[in-house]
Order: sequence, then structure tokens, then C-alpha cells
Amino acid sequence: VQLQASGGGLVQPGGSLRISCALSGWTLDDFVVGWFRQAPGKDREGVSCISRSNGYTAYLDSVKGRFTISRDNAKNTMYLHMHSLELEDTAVYYCAAGPPRRGGSLCFILQSEYNHWGQGTEVTVSS
Repeated sequence: VQLQASGGGLVQPGGSLRISCALSGWTLDDFVVGWFRQAPGKDREGVSCISRSNGYTAYLDSVKGRFTISRDNAKNTMYLHMHSLELEDTAVYYCAAGPPRRGGSLCFILQSEYNHWGQGTEVTVSS
């Protein structure tokens, strides 16, 4: 299983950006998927996840209402739509995939839940 993140870049505060992550070597439908980020000098933190089967999602409190996670199993691709970006959103964003729990109806934004990781895409919010 390989994950390839893309779409990062420089965006002004208040702007929007969509980052993507393509999975190869397996079927995205078999996994719970999530996004994590690591800002300079800080630990990696969970941002969002989406369940395998019923569209259940979870978000870091600071991104609720601004970020939306989605998945397109037909394209083997997951997305993170980011709006109203803030300086504090600057980070390298990593996509991850892990085995489903409880029939695939839940997800958890915990690094221990994921065993496949992408290489990261850098998002810089700056004026």
C-alpha cells in the first residue's frame, strides 16, 4: 500500500485549499483514512478522519467548520478541503490509512489507528 499526498502550497490567510491523497496497491474502500499535520517545532497531531462505511467523520476542534474530509473510493483518493485558513494551519499534512474498527462505522484521529502513511504535502498560510 502506498499513499501519495499532493496539492499543498502557499495560501493567504482566509483562503482555501484542497489537498489530495491517492492510494495505490490496494483498495481505498478497505480502510479508514485520516489526515494529520505537523507544524514546525511541534508534534504531529490528528486533523480529521472518515470511516470506511457510513461517512462518519471526526475533526480536531480548531478546524471544525473550516475543514471537510471526503473520500472517493472509485478514484482511490481522499481529500481535505480547507477553508478560512489561518496562520496556525501552516504545517506538513500527512494522509494515513488504517484497518476499520467496529465494522467500519467509526474512525479515530489517533496515530496508533493507522499503519500506512503518505509522505506529506506542505501547506503554508502567509500574507
